[in-house]
Amino acid sequence: MKDKIILGSLPKHIAVIMDGNGRWAKSKGAARVFGHKNAIKAVRETTESCAELGIKYLTLYAFSTENWNRPKREVNALMQLLVSTINKEIKTLMDNDIKLAAIGDIKSLPLACQNELSEAMKTTANNKRMTLVLALSYSGRWDIANAMKTIAAQCEEGKLKAENITNELIESHLSTSGIPDPELLIRTSGEQRISNFLLWQLAYTEFFITETLWPDFRKEHLYDAIVSYQNRERRFGKTSEQIKI
Repeated sequence: MKDKIILGSLPKHIAVIMDGNGRWAKSKGAARVFGHKNAIKAVRETTESCAELGIKYLTLYAFSTENWNRPKREVNALMQLLVSTINKEIKTLMDNDIKLAAIGDIKSLPLACQNELSEAMKTTANNKRMTLVLALSYSGRWDIANAMKTIAAQCEEGKLKAENITNELIESHLSTSGIPDPELLIRTSGEQRISNFLLWQLAYTEFFITETLWPDFRKEHLYDAIVSYQNRERRFGKTSEQIKI
């Protein structure tokens, strides 16, 4: 499938809702944490494959604000896994010239996670091949509400007038400021919803939903998604005839 990809028309930004770890583990007769641990290979292969192709941004929905409601044992295991994984993957990021970034309510993460994440972002800050964005303790509604609070405060202070609030201004206050909106969203496990992910940014994103559970996701699945994206007509509200002019 890789040979069908048109390198000249790659999406600049791919976002992924990594779903199905729990169901994968259950199918193996194991605890949900087993699925999370086995998902690391999918993360590594997807990240390296995107960098090799020339994708500039890859955002992975790693932990939502709603995920805090999961059983405490699972959440604690996930946080420990996050710390160890970030530490282990720094060499891979450096070898592939990949910069690490994060969006979300990072301050709500355990201090060990915050420290590990901060250190990794500092270490990879000058890498330029691709930016890997981890969405941690993130939700689209949180992102928009946070931006609105900042804008409202500027209005109260007299620094901004309501009539000057534009789409561009709102975007500049989102956690993804400076990052282009995703052109392609991949969701694994067959679920057909966006689960409070990048609600503003996904306005014109193409969706690719696969039945494959995330721990089984490999580069061939990524290639399938990109080829599907490249075979679509992106009109942004225009007609097909206008696009072809």
